[in-house]
Amino acid sequence: MKKIVYLDMDDVLCQYTTAFQQAIKENPAIQYPQSQYDFFRKLSPVKDALSSVQFLRQQPIFDVYILTAPSVKNPLCYTEKRLWVEDHLGFEMVNRLIISPNKGLSQGDYLIDDHDVGRGQDNFSGKLLHFGSPQFPDWLSIISYFKEKYKL
Repeated sequence: MKKIVYLDMDDVLCQYTTAFQQAIKENPAIQYPQSQYDFFRKLSPVKDALSSVQFLRQQPIFDVYILTAPSVKNPLCYTEKRLWVEDHLGFEMVNRLIISPNKGLSQGDYLIDDHDVGRGQDNFSGKLLHFGSPQFPDWLSIISYFKEKYKL
């Protein structure tokens, strides 16, 4: 049976915080930059994220999905996140995109997320790999974890 791996988008696959801070710097009057048209679609990928997703997808033991929470300040984020996935990971991954405000409702083996609480991460039934933490500071550490655990 394949191991289900969920990947968060914001600050795991794409650089949300960097874009948010830059938008505030450029226009401090905008309280919610993420509510601006095309904010999510224009996000840059996190270093090594795209190649790491490809690596995980190539392993026959993993079933990889994207599990991201919506920005309720921008109803367009649902479409923009979907377009970002197609732009950067291809149309096939669009069929593996789940947008949910509560990640704890999803059943799986792994959740790679930059937060450990706030969107149901603390109720996730599998193992949380806390991206950006001392144990998993970047994608290379995530891939090393899977390589060691599953002898890839």
